[in-house]
Amino acid sequence: MHAFKWSMAGFKAAFIGESAFRQEFALVIVLLPIGIFLGENGIERALLVGCLLPVLLVELLNTAIESVVDRIGLEYHDLSKRAKDLGSAAVFVSLVTVVVIWVLVLFG
Repeated sequence: MHAFKWSMAGFKAAFIGESAFRQEFALVIVLLPIGIFLGENGIERALLVGCLLPVLLVELLNTAIESVVDRIGLEYHDLSKRAKDLGSAAVFVSLVTVVVIWVLVLFG
């Protein structure tokens, strides 16, 4: 029960403190029913919907990395920049994955 409470606190922190998370959450809310509607069978629906949730997962991990880096210190450091850039790149890859899967399923 405590783990669920802490998880909800994490979602709340991400939603309140991260505009990128709010934008990606809104994208998931819009695309989820569209994916269910446009998928012609269970596999297509699973692909269209299933690729959306990892975007939120990767954004949560990216936010966690950024929080830890900022906790250590706000002064510029090459390794801090690299950690934040790598987290951002991971989010980008997850978004590109959504686009590729949706294009392949809907137009392939």
